[in-house]
Amino acid sequence: MENRSSSVVAGLIAAATLLLPLAAMAEISDAQQADWDARLERAAALVADSKARKVAAAQLLDERNKACDKKFLVNACRDDARKDYLKTTHEAQRLESEGKTLEREVKKEQIAEREKQKAEEAPQRASGLKAREAETEATRQAAEAKIEATQADKAKKAAEGERRRAADEEKHRQKLEAHDRKVAEKMRAAEQKEQEAAKKEAAKKEGATK
Repeated sequence: MENRSSSVVAGLIAAATLLLPLAAMAEISDAQQADWDARLERAAALVADSKARKVAAAQLLDERNKACDKKFLVNACRDDARKDYLKTTHEAQRLESEGKTLEREVKKEQIAEREKQKAEEAPQRASGLKAREAETEATRQAAEAKIEATQADKAKKAAEGERRRAADEEKHRQKLEAHDRKVAEKMRAAEQKEQEAAKKEAAKKEGATK
């Protein structure tokens, strides 16, 4: 019975815990979120522009090198093409670095904002935790009280049943004793009649003899 009761209590507590609401996280302002989104979008655009410039520069270098093969000063032509290629790729690299730096800044701000929210919400979460603990304890006590009341009611009914059974047995015993007394009284009365009849018969015989 105790194991079953403990299981019931544990089940009720688990259910109550699952149903308790979690503390709501503070929301980021629309303006702040819009600023982050815009800056991340710009960062992505810078990186994409950088990659496109590098691809275009490589294609142009290949085309210019092929064209240089047809010129008299081939090496000088190729050097100029190489210089222009490096100038373009350097600018592309600068754009990529700017985009990645911008992305890192936004991510850093987002992490800092989340940490700030956690710190601000800590008292509320602690208060919510205490409230949930109190509610869980109240649920546990209510469940135990209900189980104890049920067990007490069962014990009371069992005791009443035992008293009724004992009373019935006592009535039956008394009935049997009354029946036995009646039978014994009838037997004594019959025996007494037989004795009286025997005495009368003996007296008759004695009178006839005289």
